[in-house]
Amino acid sequence: MSSFVRIGIDVGGTFTHAVALDGTTLEIIGKSKVPTTHRSAQGVAQGIIESLAQLLQEAKISPESVRFIAHSTTQATNALLEGDVAPVGIIGMGTGWLAKSATNIRGLELAPGKVLKTYHRFIETKTQPSLDQIKSAVDGLIADGAKAFAVSEAFAVDSPENEQRVLQYIREQKLPATAGAEISQLYGLKVRTRTAVINASMLPKMIESADMTESSVRQAGIKAPIMIMRSDGGVMDINAMRQRPILTMLSGPAAGVAAAMMYLCISDGIFMEVGGTSTDISAIRNGKALVKSAEIGGHRIYLHTLDVRTVGVAGGSMIRLKGNSLVDTGPRSAHIAGLSYVAFNGRLESPQVHVITPCEGDPNDYVALSASGETKPSVCLTTTCAANLLGFVPEGDCAKGNVEPVKTAFTALADKVGKSAEDTAKDVLLLADKKCEPIVSALIKDYKLDKDLVTLVGGGGGAAAIVPFCAKQMGLRFSLAENADVISAIGVALALVRETVERQIIHPTSDDILRVRQEAFTSVQKMGAEPSTIEVHVEVDSRANVVRATAYGATATDQGGKTKRKLSEDEQIASVAESMRVDKSVVKLVCQTKNFHVFGASSVRKRLGGLMRQNIHQLRTLDHGGTIRLQTINGVAVSTKCNLAEKTIYEIAEEHAQYGDAGKVIPKMMLLAGSKIVDLSGLLDTQQVVALAKIELENLPKDEDVIVVADFS
Repeated sequence: MSSFVRIGIDVGGTFTHAVALDGTTLEIIGKSKVPTTHRSAQGVAQGIIESLAQLLQEAKISPESVRFIAHSTTQATNALLEGDVAPVGIIGMGTGWLAKSATNIRGLELAPGKVLKTYHRFIETKTQPSLDQIKSAVDGLIADGAKAFAVSEAFAVDSPENEQRVLQYIREQKLPATAGAEISQLYGLKVRTRTAVINASMLPKMIESADMTESSVRQAGIKAPIMIMRSDGGVMDINAMRQRPILTMLSGPAAGVAAAMMYLCISDGIFMEVGGTSTDISAIRNGKALVKSAEIGGHRIYLHTLDVRTVGVAGGSMIRLKGNSLVDTGPRSAHIAGLSYVAFNGRLESPQVHVITPCEGDPNDYVALSASGETKPSVCLTTTCAANLLGFVPEGDCAKGNVEPVKTAFTALADKVGKSAEDTAKDVLLLADKKCEPIVSALIKDYKLDKDLVTLVGGGGGAAAIVPFCAKQMGLRFSLAENADVISAIGVALALVRETVERQIIHPTSDDILRVRQEAFTSVQKMGAEPSTIEVHVEVDSRANVVRATAYGATATDQGGKTKRKLSEDEQIASVAESMRVDKSVVKLVCQTKNFHVFGASSVRKRLGGLMRQNIHQLRTLDHGGTIRLQTINGVAVSTKCNLAEKTIYEIAEEHAQYGDAGKVIPKMMLLAGSKIVDLSGLLDTQQVVALAKIELENLPKDEDVIVVADFS
């Protein structure tokens, strides 16, 4: 076994899963599962602690060997959905009624019927606020009922001194507080204040949970820094979470996407994480998860989350019957109804079909079954049962069940609807697919993925119930993840330290961009990322005048890799040909370094039913193990030396620049340097691309081979 262990804990809606990975090979050396402790006085933190204790004991893991431990959490999301947040006192600052109005956030609806209570005081700050003014505002808000505080001043992103002065006073009183400029460096006083208010409302519960988790981890003898899953697919240390718990919203779905990138090594595809009740669907492009701006109660906030779209159907979804017709699958699932899957039962004698109301308020049309001699239903048919009957669940999969009782149960249901058992099972999966297919199609369209190249990848315990059938209906390739049932916990264990820095800068210079990049780099380094592993992706949004730098890197002990056999060149060509949907004979090795091979093939892309034809040159970048890391639908790749790379980038960008209504547009540029794929695609002009490339190249030997990739698609 490796000298160190990585532990990931995923808090799901039903179960909390923990996994331990060998730090070098990334093989699973232990698993544990406990019910998620939503109703515990300690919240989901209790389940995290219980799963960790069980894992250490059953896998016989020495606490001293644990060098990385991280967990996802549903606590922030649940707090908002359930309105379990602290009333917030807002101290607004600035000059004039506009600043006063913008900081007075009232009636903030978190979820239907759940409104966050806020109280407001305003301090005119033509000069520095006095201690008496601060004390008066804080005391007044406490008298109103405030339990946490948000401090927000106009233009504090440029001059945060007043916010910090007020914040220091509040924290000296041992009260939870946050400041607008701590949460976001973007202009927009109202949105920044709203974001700070939501963050502040979570502080009491989240700090309590963090303290409990940290105390228990330390009592277990684990000394490694504790990391928390973020909503954008990375992790942050527990101290950062204590300041910005808002960043953990939707960290559960983010864990599965992290696994898709880090464990399954998906470069371009749709990831479907199928649980018992719901399915989370997301897109991955060029090996990166896609993010979007978050909203709460229909109001925009300064927070980026993975673009994960959830549908109310999954492996445990029950069947709904009205009269003699099947009308839906889900959203209620078997485990919520307190019923067992027929597929996981033994024999089922002479079953009787019932329609029931699983939970109070549900319609009375969910199908359940009772066996001979039973007075009430104990089992139900699910999408997993249907997939087993139709042969979609492979041997060895965690969703594999007993076909005999499933056939018996579907025969009983088929008598009600006037079809065969197999056709009835197919109708069940068609109803499930009806919910998933539009989401998959929308993601392909929204992110301009090439449908011919997309693979559906299934994770989660219910993946085999949904993904193979959906892929068949859409004519897509699919794969089911290894260790699908614990894929999210694996994602937590493998997630990279991540931070995003945003600045609003009109007409940013190369120096401006490099400063923002360095700030993001330094931030993740302080949280424990090893400098040599840190990559920074910079985007320039000319419409919003925003420079955004996202940095991510591995901690010092995280640099093991998943051990697998290296592919021969013939095997690599076969893999590339399958990915491109071309014959192996047209695939050629374009260029290579010690870490990457780039293969290319010319083909014709047809559009509008074949009326339009375009000659394209597809590229696939493979790492040293043969995994496809970068897919380029149409582009060029040029090998050069490190000391000539800037010149090569400039020449390629200028040669392939396009001119139109938007002016000069350069192709999306990538740089394969050392072991990194440096994404330069978010930049607007050649000078910016060259400036960032120079930073990435400065530590490489001058004569080292590098590859410049330009993407025209």
